[in-house]
This record gives sequence, structure tokens and C-alpha cells, in this order.
Amino acid sequence: MKILIVYASTEGQTRKIAQFCADHLIEQSHSVEVLGAGDAKDVDLGRFDAALVAGSVHAGRYQKPLVKFAKRQAEKLNGMNAAFMSVSLAAAGDDAEDWDGLKECVARFASKTGWSPPKVFHVAGAFRFTEYDFFKSWAMRWIASQKGEDVDPHVDKEMTDWAALKTTVDNWLGT
Repeated sequence: MKILIVYASTEGQTRKIAQFCADHLIEQSHSVEVLGAGDAKDVDLGRFDAALVAGSVHAGRYQKPLVKFAKRQAEKLNGMNAAFMSVSLAAAGDDAEDWDGLKECVARFASKTGWSPPKVFHVAGAFRFTEYDFFKSWAMRWIASQKGEDVDPHVDKEMTDWAALKTTVDNWLGT
């Protein structure tokens, strides 16, 4: 299969996840093209058998370039094997309110773009303290403490379950 992966990343974890998915799919002999959402605005989706669109949630929203891409390509995305991967720290936990919030974020994204992803994958992100400014670092430490998460503000902490991600991608494509 020829697969397109389009992503938007703020601190780099979603980019890392997108590349991980690409590498995994290439190992299975698929042809994969990975593009940042800002570079994918005019891509011809007709060249691909499937598309994986990935973005991270920040303050309840996805990155603007991702929203623009999905809005521009909504009709084609709605007509193909396409999935949406939502990356967030909330996906690492089991708090019902957090999960309701994630579902609302995806619903707002779908409403804003006109794309109704048939498959939505929630993937845990990372604490990227090396990428945060003072205020964001402080806010993220506070959020971690509220969730009982032990973090060192000088060290990044990945929450992504890489094995589960492989299984999710395999199940999506039926491989």
C-alpha cells in the first residue's frame, strides 16, 4: 500500500510518533510518505491508498496547519481509508473526564474541518521539559502533580506505548 502520514507537532513527540509509524509500515513493505501539515496543503490524496493524520492536543485544540490541511482535504479524506491520531498526555491516563474532553476535542476538530475520521486513535504523548519555557514547565509540573505523575523538570518523559501503537496501526490497515 501507498500510505500518507501527515502530522503537526508542537514539541516534537507527534513528529516522533509519525516517523515511528512510517518506519513500522516500511518494515512491512508499504510505501510511506511523511509530511508536516504545513507542507501537505496541496498533496494529491488520490496517489495514496490510505492516510494517517496526526496532531497533538494543546489547550483543547490541534495545530492550525493540521486543521487547515484537514479542512482543505476533507472531501478526499472522507472518501478514503483515513485515520486520525490524537496525541495527548490525557491519553496516558484513565480519568473519565479527561477522556470525555479528548472526545470533545476530536468532535470540534471534525466539526471545524468537515472531516469525520472513521478511525480515531488516542496516543499518549510526552512531557517535553527540554522544549518548554519557564511558564509552560511550571504549568506542566502542576498538571503532572494533579495526576500523581512523578516528573523531573529537567528530563523529558515519554508516555507513548510504542508496542500498543504498532498494534493500533496494524489493526487499522488489517496487517
